[in-house]
Amino acid sequence: MEYRDLGSTGMRVSEISLGTWAVGANWGSVSEEEAYATLNRAVDLGVSFFDTADVYGDGRSERLIGNIS
Repeated sequence: MEYRDLGSTGMRVSEISLGTWAVGANWGSVSEEEAYATLNRAVDLGVSFFDTADVYGDGRSERLIGNIS
């Protein structure tokens, strides 16, 4: 995985991000098991940049991301 500096924050993020609209379950049914499997696989592959919005499942995507290990 390639990483880039995030502006002048001192943080480095993956060049590839994971969009979490589907994880929020607004676009079909996504179980917590499926969501965590997707999120954890992305982390295992080096993803550290997640695209999210509070309207994705009324905050569900953020709650799930906050609980990944």
